Amino acid sequence: MVKDQMRYLRLANITKLINTKLELREVLNHVVTAISEEIVQCDSVGIYLPQPDGSFRGFVGKPEVINGMTLDMHVIDTDFDLLAKEVIETKRAIYISDTSKDHRPDPRAVQGFKIKSLLVLPITGETELFGLVFLFDYGIPMNLTELEIQTVQSYVNMAAVAIQNAKLLMNKEELIQEKQLLLDITRELSLCSTMQEALDTSFLYIEKVLGNSNIGVHLIDPLVHKKIKPATINRNSNWSPEEWVKSHDEIEFDEENDKVFQEVIASRKAELIPDVFADDRVNHTVCRYFGIQSMFVLPIVSMGKVLGLIVIADLQQKNPNYSLASQQLTQSIVDTTASTLLNLLNMEKQELVIEQRTAEITEKNTKLETTMKELQRLSREKELILHSAGEGIFGLDLDGVITFCNPAAAIMLGYKGKNELIGKPVSIIYNENFTNNEDVTFFRQDQSSFPVEYVRSSIKEGNRVVGDVVTFKDISERKKMEKEIRYHAYYDSLTNLPNRVLLKDRMDQGLRYSQMHGEKAAVLFMDLDRFKSVNDLLGHSYGDILLSHVARRISACLPEGATASRQGGDEFIIYLPIIESEAEVEEVVEKIVDQFNKPFNLKGHEMHIHSSIGISLFPKDGQTSELLIKNADIAMYQSKTVSGNSYHFYKVAMDIKTFENVKFENALYKALDRGELEIYFQPQIDYSTRTIIGAEALLRWNHMTEGLISPDKFIALAEVTGLIVPIGEWVIRSACNQIKKWQDKGYPPIVVSVNLSARQFEENNLFQTVKSILDEVGVSPELLCLEITENQIIKNTEMTIQTMKELQEIGIKMSIDDFGTGYSSLGYLKNLPINALKIDKSFIRDLKSNDDNFAIVNTIITLAKNLGLDLVAEGVETLEQAEFLASRECYIMQGYYFNVPLKVNEFESTYLATKGEYL
Repeated sequence: MVKDQMRYLRLANITKLINTKLELREVLNHVVTAISEEIVQCDSVGIYLPQPDGSFRGFVGKPEVINGMTLDMHVIDTDFDLLAKEVIETKRAIYISDTSKDHRPDPRAVQGFKIKSLLVLPITGETELFGLVFLFDYGIPMNLTELEIQTVQSYVNMAAVAIQNAKLLMNKEELIQEKQLLLDITRELSLCSTMQEALDTSFLYIEKVLGNSNIGVHLIDPLVHKKIKPATINRNSNWSPEEWVKSHDEIEFDEENDKVFQEVIASRKAELIPDVFADDRVNHTVCRYFGIQSMFVLPIVSMGKVLGLIVIADLQQKNPNYSLASQQLTQSIVDTTASTLLNLLNMEKQELVIEQRTAEITEKNTKLETTMKELQRLSREKELILHSAGEGIFGLDLDGVITFCNPAAAIMLGYKGKNELIGKPVSIIYNENFTNNEDVTFFRQDQSSFPVEYVRSSIKEGNRVVGDVVTFKDISERKKMEKEIRYHAYYDSLTNLPNRVLLKDRMDQGLRYSQMHGEKAAVLFMDLDRFKSVNDLLGHSYGDILLSHVARRISACLPEGATASRQGGDEFIIYLPIIESEAEVEEVVEKIVDQFNKPFNLKGHEMHIHSSIGISLFPKDGQTSELLIKNADIAMYQSKTVSGNSYHFYKVAMDIKTFENVKFENALYKALDRGELEIYFQPQIDYSTRTIIGAEALLRWNHMTEGLISPDKFIALAEVTGLIVPIGEWVIRSACNQIKKWQDKGYPPIVVSVNLSARQFEENNLFQTVKSILDEVGVSPELLCLEITENQIIKNTEMTIQTMKELQEIGIKMSIDDFGTGYSSLGYLKNLPINALKIDKSFIRDLKSNDDNFAIVNTIITLAKNLGLDLVAEGVETLEQAEFLASRECYIMQGYYFNVPLKVNEFESTYLATKGEYL
């Protein structure tokens, strides 16, 4: 509520500034401050205004300096910033929550300021774009809600009104100034009695408008009509009038044949030449002599007669910054001067000159009147915005009587129309002391109530308070959401049991009480045996149903005051705050175990699930909640080593190693579900061409607490438990999915090798499993190579060879891994359905110092050549090893000399994105 109060106060303050301040920067600074205070998670807010070249430059913002650059140094170029371009074209706000997934923002700004998220809003009038508002962060993403974006839009709408007001006021001011200037010069020219006085007056006003003092006049000789001669120059210029006239004679400037002068006289239109040396019509000799870079030539025309030319020369720069308005005003000054000059020559035409000036003044008055009407229209629009606001708004006089209200207020308060409220006392809405408060209830017409947030502000006429305006918002839904959020912070959403946060709070309080009063307490750590099989067999939705049933059964067994909590997954903790003896604990545990002797009905499926329970006692087994839970966990894993539905009390002498082994096995069961397994890829290089031709998929376990675990630490356990079968299938599927992704990205095809275990060959469906994965993913079998050791073939030669043949027949390559380390038999080797041999790294490692290894490697290379098999040397770690193998025509190599096993993104960027070249 405080946040909304502040918002309303900010909006009210900005509205007041718009109505009372003419300085645009001050108003927009308040808008930026309001946004930055509203959206506290954003690191920068900036308002950018359009520039003549189509870009947008920083005008005001917070902070004023970013990365050592002040805001006015920040320029938005729509050629690079596609996001700004889209906002400008659509005139709609765009919010990007993650810039790394969106190409539209200018990458230079995103990288330079480390922008994580970005909100861009247009500042628009009815048809005109006044500027852009940028909000961004360079740390934690803003995560803006729709309500927050709408709030920012409210401030941006106020900025639009401020800019439009400023423009209109500026136009009004400029028109008034122009009008006054023309009136002043007309008055001053009317007092001139000579042409020199008139020209000096004209020069003074032109210099004031253009900011340039180098102004000269060339007049047409009234006696010799075509003769043009320099007459005089502004006394504030770089030359004296005498020097200027004399210089024209010295350089023999021929005004009668000057193309620019003649074109201006003929057209009777002013000519702005931004770069004199880029225009062939200009006399370059004269321009060099006087140092002229650009010039503005205006005809002196009165009553249809050209009297001469006024030339404004810029000696400093090309492309002078003369606005169209300033050019037009200069022409008006020249026209006024022309009239005076002609009047001095022809006094009888004075009345006509006055009429012409009056017409110009009338036009300015007409424009001024139009501007005033536009300001009145904007005032009405502001009133309309107020009445169409989503919040309820009503006014009060000093006696607390409602004086006005908007339709939203009437609807929220249950009235048919605002007239039913006007004239009633505020006590029908709020019957307590009516002051700003954080938790307020309003009453509807039917006497039902609802919570609100509101702001009450004084209405002043001058310095006198004449009443109040109240803005309020129904926050019923927000209160409901806050209640739900508080619930979910302490309870598990699936089982509605207390979560670990609430459990710890209750245990900490309960243990303090037990410590003070000498009471005993107990902690039960319960885990469901083989819970994963339910998810695998029926799906995770059935697993969720089972957990809900378990929670209800546990809760039914507990005494009053006990707490059952779900810790996550299939783990539950039960806290018994006051117990008399272990027997009392056992009685509770027996009730729980008895519940697991009954089947669970999961939508018609009966499932028998067992539990393992560990028990720790306070104060014997621990003084803190953390230690009691840990010791109950150890006791629970002791229970897992025996038959299901068992429980154990914690004992100090419990075998921690057994606990760790069982815990490690249990973690491996959950590794697949938790997404902890990961594939690394080690490149296989063709040394003769220095290109990648394949990769071996290597399994890693990224344990949630132990970190990265290599296969030699868990593959043996997976073999014993049978988990190697689903893990092996996952590896093959993951490798195939990655091959498909690389194909879709257009990378060169490479063969990926995957190791098979003996347990996988013992499954009768290995061939069908692999073929189904290839068909499902859509990968060519020729891009998959399956590796098997010699010892695996020997164990079950007939069945293994048959499976290998089936796999090879559909195009899969077969390779013998670690060749030479097992029970090699040349008799069966030539009959095996294989495509390649892999020389074990143990032979490669000691090539230089071990003559036996040297001979074995030579023999394997010769054998592979004779049998027509491909050959891969693994474990290559030095240049010397690589050169030796290449000298024996063994070119396919793998090992740390080329690279360690890499994560997918590293492997892809190192090899595939570089077209396969590794050097």
